[in-house]
Parts: sequence; structure tokens; C-alpha cells
Amino acid sequence: MDLRFVAPNLRRLDLSGTEVLVAGLVKGERPPQGVAGLIDWRLSGRISKLISSGFADGELGDVLLIPGKPKLPFDKLVFFGVGAADEFDERVYRLVLEKVLKTLEGLRARRAVVELPGRSAELITAERAASLLLDLTEARLEHDSWTLVETAEGQRSIQKLLLRDRRRRE
Repeated sequence: MDLRFVAPNLRRLDLSGTEVLVAGLVKGERPPQGVAGLIDWRLSGRISKLISSGFADGELGDVLLIPGKPKLPFDKLVFFGVGAADEFDERVYRLVLEKVLKTLEGLRARRAVVELPGRSAELITAERAASLLLDLTEARLEHDSWTLVETAEGQRSIQKLLLRDRRRRE
């Protein structure tokens, strides 16, 4: 899988040009933060309203699919519940990421813009999150390219990991 990067801001996300955007929802986090918060703002609080109504709450295992157009360039916005922040660990990360992978495979989305689970709240380091992603996708051919939503620091950390991984394989 090819990994690319985009900064966590709406202007950059608008230019990313994929069909699907993926982000996490943390249980009890109101208003949503990270990419979910940016999208919520662009959609005039639609995600916050879904949370307030009890339709979505960030419970581990929950999946919320809403249309992105016309206010966003993405056809589909997919939000995954990552559970409570104080219960988030690598096991939860793997569970959510596996669900993300299966959902994107079900949607037949080979490319996506993805905020890795737990990254918006720094619940897992960028390097560790990317390392686990590479482990889980190594044998999967259904994913061509993911554009990861990361800060400049997170991007550098992941690029170093990718470079080390490439050297190890040579």
C-alpha cells in the first residue's frame, strides 16, 4: 500500500480527491475533535447533532456512514467509534483498524483519506500507528493508496519508519 499525507485542515482535505474519508469518534468527546471536528464544522454541526441525539456516540465498534457531498469533495464519510480515550490501547487500535479495512473493502474503495484511529487525540504515536497499519495490510491487495491525515511531525515520524522498512526489505 502506498502511503501519502495531508495536513489536518479543511483546505488540504478539500484537495485530496478521493471517494472516501475515514475518521474516528471518541466516546464522550463533545464536540468531536480532529478530522471529525473539522467535518462537523463544515457540515454545520451535523455530527454533533447525531451525537446529541444518541444516534452516534463513539462506542467501540460503531460505524457511521454519511454523505459528504455537496459540502465536501468526498462521496462517503465513514466514522468509526474508538471507545473511551482512557480505554484506548493497541488492542483497540487493531480492532478499529481491522474494521476500517473490512469496511473499505466492502465499499470497494481502493483509495481513501484516513485519520488513523486514536491519532487525533494522540492516543497512539504516529510511528506505532503506521507500523501496525503496515503489519495489517501487508498481505492485503485491496488497498492501493491511503492518504493519512497527519501533522508535520507525525508525517516525519512515519516517513522515517517507511524508510527503515524499505531498507530492511532490500
